[in-house]
Amino acid sequence: VINTIAKLAKTCTLRLTVSKLYFILSDKVANGGVSMWCELCQGNFFDEFQMEGVAAEHNEIYLELVPENLSRALKTAQSAKAVKIKLTNKHCPCLRVSVELPSLSSSSRIVTHDIPVGVIPRRLWNDFREPSVPDFDVSIYLPVLKTMKSVVERMKNLSNSIVIEANLSGEMNLKIETDLVSVTTHFKDLGNPPWATEDGCQSSTQGRDLESMAEARIDIKKLQQLLAGQQVNPSKALCNIVSKRIVHFILLHEDVSLQYFIPALA
Repeated sequence: VINTIAKLAKTCTLRLTVSKLYFILSDKVANGGVSMWCELCQGNFFDEFQMEGVAAEHNEIYLELVPENLSRALKTAQSAKAVKIKLTNKHCPCLRVSVELPSLSSSSRIVTHDIPVGVIPRRLWNDFREPSVPDFDVSIYLPVLKTMKSVVERMKNLSNSIVIEANLSGEMNLKIETDLVSVTTHFKDLGNPPWATEDGCQSSTQGRDLESMAEARIDIKKLQQLLAGQQVNPSKALCNIVSKRIVHFILLHEDVSLQYFIPALA
């Protein structure tokens, strides 16, 4: 999970609660408006989990960190007997990753990494709330991500932007149009997720012509980053398109859900 996030964000926010961990990127302007929300249930990853937030009614911790540093620390833990992650204060706040490695003698070998983090004060917590699913025109399941990745990588050499279009009949096209060339890859029979609102009706796509395409032009590098970074093979992957405004990707795995928002280019 961390390797995937390190490919998507140079810095991100780690939010710790009693039951879940979140990796959040809400870099509105600096990152071309890309945002990310990744959610993990701590019970699926840790045998033991203890945390104490600022106060009983605000039992959360928000940290700013460089995911690449955490990814490097965890690489040494691939054959470890045990790994412990702890928030400490050593000259500055740090996430300490203690890795107990198997050893031939009776004494254990422990490798420790101290990763500097910034503690985010409570007055800023509201900046990191869960993004809502946009009121989309079309929602569609994605084709096999490996296939999509190889298509996008080839197209990336031709243009800086790509048009994603899809309809409610399970069809999706990836298009590149430049002065010299236009290339389209067609995917069929992908299926459309059955979104239902609270009162049981179909969502915003109701009444829409099934054949008509919703489209958005996005930065091809941002899409390629998302596809190249996938280390966790999702059991479900889908995308929601708000015409000419945003493409919202949702990747679901048993233990992890990742949402990624790429804004449309003007």
